[in-house]
Amino acid sequence: MLDGCTPWPEVFADRYRAAGHWRGHTLDDLLRGCALLYGSRTALVQGDTRLTYAQLNRRVERMAAGFRLRGLRPGQRVVVQLPNVPELVITAFALVRAGTIPVFCPVTHREPQVSHAARVTEAAGYVGPSVHDGFDHRGMAADIAARWPFLRRVFTYEPPHTASPYGGLATDPSGCHYFPLGSIDAPPDRPLVRSADEVAFFLVSADSAGTPRLVPRTHDDYAYQVRAAAESAALAEGDVYLAAPSAEFTLTLGCPGIIGTLMAGGIVVQAETGTPAECLALVERERVTHTSLAPGVVRHWLRELPASGADLGSLRLVQLDGASAEELGTALACHVQRVHAMPEGLLILAPASEPHGRPLSPDDEIRIADTEGKDVPEGEPGELLVRGPYTVRGYYRASDLNARSFTDDGYFRTGAVARFTSPAGTGTSVKTRCLRLDIAPRRDEGHRSVSGI
Repeated sequence: MLDGCTPWPEVFADRYRAAGHWRGHTLDDLLRGCALLYGSRTALVQGDTRLTYAQLNRRVERMAAGFRLRGLRPGQRVVVQLPNVPELVITAFALVRAGTIPVFCPVTHREPQVSHAARVTEAAGYVGPSVHDGFDHRGMAADIAARWPFLRRVFTYEPPHTASPYGGLATDPSGCHYFPLGSIDAPPDRPLVRSADEVAFFLVSADSAGTPRLVPRTHDDYAYQVRAAAESAALAEGDVYLAAPSAEFTLTLGCPGIIGTLMAGGIVVQAETGTPAECLALVERERVTHTSLAPGVVRHWLRELPASGADLGSLRLVQLDGASAEELGTALACHVQRVHAMPEGLLILAPASEPHGRPLSPDDEIRIADTEGKDVPEGEPGELLVRGPYTVRGYYRASDLNARSFTDDGYFRTGAVARFTSPAGTGTSVKTRCLRLDIAPRRDEGHRSVSGI
């Protein structure tokens, strides 16, 4: 485990391996296996770009070699801040295959959040657009590089059919090198040998003040999450997932999202703008079966539906992050699954018609505790604590924060108020496998806030 991360105790790791949750495969090895299995099938779509599994894997291999050629080394961290384009998927897998560790920052984050993530991880590289929605990402990266001597590689994405306004390769006075992302290409070299219990990437989790907390996710725990989430969403080979940029990044990445769809042998369709008109047209054109939406865009979809005239008969499941929308499910004639997706790993699922949620994993260990850390009686509210095969044991390089956010025995303090409730048809609460949770939001110093189911 990377220095600065909190590993799972060996007794828990052994248990998760024995149960088959952790299978010892790195995420890029899983993509390589999918390329062998589904080679000629379509994997990734955006606009006129259509990549098969074989083409996607080849692009990943060549970009990984290109990153190594440009000076990135195994174990180094690289901030990734790309919009919803094919290069996001290719770059993420290429960095992992090169042995580096991506630090995913939403493209909407600005200098305070990105600089913090780069400083804490001592990021050697940054991958982002030159300019996106009028914001100068390249200039931001240059400012960070001028302050922190470890950032020495910046890779800039330019939209198709555009050229870099900075003339391609460049070096600034601080010694930071700049490369067009499209130029990162080299003949594949020998694959690295790595363990699946190593950190695959970092996700960003912010507290109420907006300070980023860096969440280390291993290959083993994330592969389990996307596989279990795909099963819960009935996502299988040949299904089509629409990745809309308006949805929360944690949800679209791996709940099951982009990674889960690729691991299942499905097709990922990336919307460029995420507007309801574009998304509804893509559902019809690509025969989308699954998608994820932010709660705020639901009313816009409902407003656009009558005018679109799109055939949405292929759509089977819509995931909503923390919102109830039976009206949407009725209008689309599909299932709606409400989801709480936390970067730390906790995933709680519920149909739109149910007032309660269930944890993703049957091996999630759930406690509802009072302010003194003692379990509360059945039906009484308390703080939701959880540990399991995909919930991390600590933030990166944050010992003081970890002391507040995790109990001594490894439970993650979610900051959400919850209570155990009885499943339909039973007279008592069930705390394993068919557990249901009634959750309400709370904001506390040092704790995450979770919107309630």
